[in-house]
Amino acid sequence: MNLDPHVPSGPLAQKWDKHRFEMKLVNPANKRKFRILIVGTGLAGGSAAASLAELGYNVESFCFQDSSRRAHSIAAQGGINAAKNYQNDGDSIRRLFYDTIKGGDFRSREANVYRLAQVSVNIIDQCVAQGVPFAREYGGLLFNRSFGGAQVSRTFYCRGQTGQQLLLGAYQAMSRQVRAGRIKMHPRSEMLDVVVVDGRARGIIVRDLVTGQIQSYSGDAVVLATGGYSPVFFLSTNAKGCNVTAGYRAYKRGAAFANPCYTQIHPTCIPVTGDYQSKLTLMSESLRNDGRIWVPRDGGDHRPPQEIPEADRDYYLERKYPSFGNLAPRDIASRAAKEVCDEGRGVGEGGRGVYLDFKDAIARLGEHTIRERYSNLFDMYHHITSENPYKAPMRIYPAPHYTMGGLWVDYNLMSSIPGLFVVGEANFSDHGANRLGASALMQGLADGYFVLPYTLSNYLASTKQTPTPVEGEDFKRCEAEVREQLQRLLSIKGKRSAQSFHRQLGKLMWDQCGMARSEQSLKKALNEIPAIRDEFWHNVSVTGGEQGLNQELEYAGRVADFLEFAELLCHDALDRDESCGAHFRIEHQTPDGEAERNDEQYSYVSAWEYNGVGQAPTLHKEPLTFEEVHLSVRSYK
Repeated sequence: MNLDPHVPSGPLAQKWDKHRFEMKLVNPANKRKFRILIVGTGLAGGSAAASLAELGYNVESFCFQDSSRRAHSIAAQGGINAAKNYQNDGDSIRRLFYDTIKGGDFRSREANVYRLAQVSVNIIDQCVAQGVPFAREYGGLLFNRSFGGAQVSRTFYCRGQTGQQLLLGAYQAMSRQVRAGRIKMHPRSEMLDVVVVDGRARGIIVRDLVTGQIQSYSGDAVVLATGGYSPVFFLSTNAKGCNVTAGYRAYKRGAAFANPCYTQIHPTCIPVTGDYQSKLTLMSESLRNDGRIWVPRDGGDHRPPQEIPEADRDYYLERKYPSFGNLAPRDIASRAAKEVCDEGRGVGEGGRGVYLDFKDAIARLGEHTIRERYSNLFDMYHHITSENPYKAPMRIYPAPHYTMGGLWVDYNLMSSIPGLFVVGEANFSDHGANRLGASALMQGLADGYFVLPYTLSNYLASTKQTPTPVEGEDFKRCEAEVREQLQRLLSIKGKRSAQSFHRQLGKLMWDQCGMARSEQSLKKALNEIPAIRDEFWHNVSVTGGEQGLNQELEYAGRVADFLEFAELLCHDALDRDESCGAHFRIEHQTPDGEAERNDEQYSYVSAWEYNGVGQAPTLHKEPLTFEEVHLSVRSYK
């Protein structure tokens, strides 16, 4: 497998500009001859579709939601980073670059991260031009707030609805191209396979979720913008529909899967309250700007929070990380919350929670200001918990949220399968072992608006394209395999629901491969996953038929992929015998409990090659080299 990252030569700050100049172009009159298939309509997929169609390409866009506006990007709350330095507080492209590299614990590709920081300044201008209603100061200037892992205010936001407003901006840009006839939308369509012809991605197999019809689509390039795989833990902040299917099936067709063990646990989520839950709710990291996190100083203190005096409170993040305080990065804040709860100082039912308290902020700024900043988040918390966060602290606890791993891509965002591009959270490229808050939206829009339009055009201009009809043997074979799996699921007629298997897998993964991992726990998971998978294929109950709407069949197919993918994730976590970022192996920690990297042996990207169900995958390594950054112990104290 070829893992050439194709990083341009030259000084780091000039690589992207140099590369843009050297890339081949497609004549405007020739662009209409090409057809691009884009799977996913979130910020990465939506911005890519709009940008490529604006250039003149024919785009077919697919999503399993009933509208592209329902893509999970809509759930992003807190903001989007950009190195504008509007606050004149010392920010710069280089500082954003360094904060991102350091936040990822020095496990990301340096050139990609620098390009992301460069492009970030253009994203805000693009979105403002689209009418995205970013928060503004009294004088009308764009306002910023802080997020974890940074000592500057660089996060632009739309109250607690930033993802929704950015997605509407991308959606209106797409709608313009739909009306112009350059984008054809396929809602309620789920991609079930990638078609590789003569070593290149040339199409996809899709199931219409309303009619059940299996259809093949041919194109000159395929773009996956299908998000992450946090629901492998069952309970996560992701929507119930989020899944690993598109990325995993591309992996089974030959695309390398990179760093699957890098899974982010978000520190501020509403705690689990019972076995009936099917998902968890995020409370934006932005709340840590004004909220203070604490637990009782002594275990067993069950007094109401209002009755616990300051002397009996432990503001543990402020105590342990005085330089960053409550805005320590997500992986660090999550482990710190788990640590105090493990000590018996957790709050709420089961002791799995910590307080996020706004009493001091309300006293300092007034309740009106806090309402202006966070009212929709406070209302959401109140509706879910029946507790008033203006009068009593929120209860929060870490939960699976984002995945830094994904399909391996080179500098051009192309996977190890030529012609298959991967953008946004679906790829691995920019965040290393831990993503900083407000960087997901930045990456998705950077990939879609400002990177892919150049690199995909370069691929098309450099590759001789031949017609690939959907009647060809490669399409027929893939289509037959998709039908065979659907019929196999329907024929089992067992006694357990797909959700029961998903819940069982998720609990195993959370317990053995969650916030803390060990050689023993990972081997336990690898031993138990095949047994769960075997029972699934003998005892799952999928009602209904292949034709027409059948959500049980959709869900069972996604769970089947999770049951294979979970094994890959654990293989990667077991192989990476170090702690870095969100990958915390308890055997490798400093005396004060921080992650302990092993740069001599593990300064590389782990890219895995598929060898069959139940077979150990093959590891390929892309060495990480750093020209501008000095590897050091990551400290936020």
